Amino acid sequence: MIISSKKTNIKILSLLFVLLVFSGTIGYMVIEGYNVINALFMTIITISTVGYGTIRELSDLGIFFTILLIMSSFLIVGLVVQNFYRYISEGEFKKSLRNSKIKRKMKNMENHVIVCGYGLNGSHATQELINAHEKVVVIDENQKIIENAESHNVNAIFILGDARDEEILEDAGIYQAKAIIIALHVDADNLFVVLTARDLNPKLKIISRAVEDSSERKLRRAGADYVILPDSVGGIKMAKLVSEPDVLEFLEQIMAKSGISVNLAEIGCNELPEINIGKSLGDLNIRKHSGANVIGMKLEDGTYIFNPGANIKIERKSKLFILGTPDQVDLFKKMIESI
Repeated sequence: MIISSKKTNIKILSLLFVLLVFSGTIGYMVIEGYNVINALFMTIITISTVGYGTIRELSDLGIFFTILLIMSSFLIVGLVVQNFYRYISEGEFKKSLRNSKIKRKMKNMENHVIVCGYGLNGSHATQELINAHEKVVVIDENQKIIENAESHNVNAIFILGDARDEEILEDAGIYQAKAIIIALHVDADNLFVVLTARDLNPKLKIISRAVEDSSERKLRRAGADYVILPDSVGGIKMAKLVSEPDVLEFLEQIMAKSGISVNLAEIGCNELPEINIGKSLGDLNIRKHSGANVIGMKLEDGTYIFNPGANIKIERKSKLFILGTPDQVDLFKKMIESI
């Protein structure tokens, strides 16, 4: 939501117009001895140049004051009309209404994901988040891109503005967000947004795109939790399509959930009842009761265990990676939360 300079100019000029009317009224009261009504009337007909004539013959000082009032009104009223016309004709009024609507939507927004940049990477990330039923707020400074996305009914809130601007990030609810994906085209811009986002919300999960390999370390130092290099990932993918095409396709089917009904779900153990903490995977017997498989686990210290054995115990801050159909995953969640 950009604060329009034209809108600001109109506010300033409107204030000057009010001050002009006030000054003219006071001036006629002091110089000509008019009461408030007559002084206001004289000011209005002078500013509007309607030619009604004076209430009574003016003094020399009153004539000089009237000349100054007319000259000032030409300048101020002309600028007000000019800026108001531009405000309407160039779409600023429409933008203002749109921004007010967005502010109402953002009022109760929390635990959402902010996506900075709606290019190729940003749009794919947005769609994937929407598919995962996440609340998404997109920031992009290209009005045509935003209008095109909105015309296609993309289920996200779009904010027109520069993600490097601290006020724009605040408009996007950075303090209430749980994560931010930064997918701008220039690494310096991504770095600046990472620094700003980390400063505004120290608990925020930050995922940033990097164009150059050399930028990865800088982005991590700036506060990014994860740094993705799309070109590097693409190169690895192309190589895998030669050496292990079926493995890659199998993993893509799982991750994209296209063509087969299967989910790879992440379940945080901090959401589980206290009674389950300390139990082993064998005690829970997940495969038997739900049909889902535990294919991996992330321990509290960040260690990953692949294909964990039945003797591995659940820790409060560990995470389970479950593979199964949507029904099997849902059944596992209900089962483990009710034990």
